[in-house]
Amino acid sequence: MGIYLNPGNEEFKRIIKSNYIDKTGLISIINSKIETKKNLVCVSRPRRFGKSYAAQMLCSYYDCTCDSKELFATYQIARDGTWLSYLNQFNVIYLDITSFISDLNSKGDSINTVVNDIQDAVINDISAVAEVDLQASFTNILLKYVEYSGKKIVFIIDEWDAIIREAKDNNEVQSAYLNLLRSLFKNGNFTSRAVAAAYMTGILPIKKDGTESAVSDFDEFTIINPGKFSVYTGFNEDDIKTICEKMETHISADELKEWYDGYSFDGINPIYNPYSVMQAIEMGKLESYWRKTTAAETLFTYINMDFKGLQEDIARLISGEHIHVDINNFNNDVETFNSKDDVLTLLIHLGYLAYDNNTQMVRIPNKEVRTEFDSLLKNESKSKLADLVKKSEQLFQATINLQGDVVAKAIDDIRWSEYAPTFYNNEQALRYVIKFAYICCVDMYQKVEELPSGKGVADVVYIPKKDSNLPAMVVELKWNKTETAALQQIKEKKYPAILQDYAGDILLVGVNYNEKTKHHSCLVERASC
Repeated sequence: MGIYLNPGNEEFKRIIKSNYIDKTGLISIINSKIETKKNLVCVSRPRRFGKSYAAQMLCSYYDCTCDSKELFATYQIARDGTWLSYLNQFNVIYLDITSFISDLNSKGDSINTVVNDIQDAVINDISAVAEVDLQASFTNILLKYVEYSGKKIVFIIDEWDAIIREAKDNNEVQSAYLNLLRSLFKNGNFTSRAVAAAYMTGILPIKKDGTESAVSDFDEFTIINPGKFSVYTGFNEDDIKTICEKMETHISADELKEWYDGYSFDGINPIYNPYSVMQAIEMGKLESYWRKTTAAETLFTYINMDFKGLQEDIARLISGEHIHVDINNFNNDVETFNSKDDVLTLLIHLGYLAYDNNTQMVRIPNKEVRTEFDSLLKNESKSKLADLVKKSEQLFQATINLQGDVVAKAIDDIRWSEYAPTFYNNEQALRYVIKFAYICCVDMYQKVEELPSGKGVADVVYIPKKDSNLPAMVVELKWNKTETAALQQIKEKKYPAILQDYAGDILLVGVNYNEKTKHHSCLVERASC
């Protein structure tokens, strides 16, 4: 039993002792591919979505140097009639690529040696159990070991693309790494003779431009198209129910849904971020655990990129909108961007946005991710959108203070910004600007548009979220009329009736736009239900 060659089942033993949620059904998918033409699999998904857990599970299951029957006997895989046929039947080579990079960084060494380090680590493990010709090539050493042991190899490579991302400006390292992968998985003299299967995980999909042809034979399952791996991408509703029933927690399923749900795939809806759910249960606290990962550090870099319409789209997403994104031209890397759609597609792969394949729309998936956007937006040194947020906060405070003239001036400013529609010619355009005007309210309020109420339909209603002392707001919009008329309509149509169970204050906000003067006007009054 080594570190990289046949690492055993100790890591999976530790995993199942820690409130493990059964995802062993994934093994059946890999079993169906063993020693077939489809035996190379690459799964990409965001950080903290269980990639390493799955890798450790597969190591434990396939490793021929340990006995894992009891470990898996009570889990889903044991209901597969063929599960014993593959259990502990192969050599396993497990490579956590990020660990090699971390070791180099911790010693202050260059990443230039990482490919040699990977090969040396595996060869050292082999030499501990068999005679090795150190003059032979890496693949010949592996092939000799397969012949010696009588068992082919299952390769499990965690975060295979880490070198591609970390050495993005180092063509020499990238080339050496891709040549290593090519020698393993696209080698007529080696692959079919030595490889039973390969399971690679990554964050980004394989590049489309041919530079990663070394892994082009892999069947790829991404966060956008996870296929049969979708149920194993995160936690589903049944998993959350199990967690709430079996683990001691005061946190409800509804609270977990609000904070960590929001991802969806064909036939599987919803999907929760598994890492954050388990952290919330462990810590007994609902908060963003995302910011404790390195992923959070890069968000501001991408949302501040200078592409036409990007800032507007980010603002629309923060305001709660779903927007269309063309994912087809993304080059699957973190440096080649040609449009705002490429940036937004990257944010899908990083987990910041949820994508619906049917509608081709994206949205911010949940409260946890929204807090990451919010924290960056409010940091003026980092965010181009900070000015909009500041104006929105001033406008909101003026609304609470019943300062209609200040509110109107703030709406004027936003109307002339990049966030307003090009053609400002009807009430719908005004409604669009109002979304941005109150963008700071996203986390504090539930915003409902065209809400049936009383004797009519209210344009926009902001309902405070629970345990809030903030006033509710009913907003009526007019075009070429008056703010007084807008306020009068709220009263006549009894729009506040929808808030009859709300015990706090209600603000009535009437907004009008005059095309001749090109200015807004506003009246704000306090009402009571």
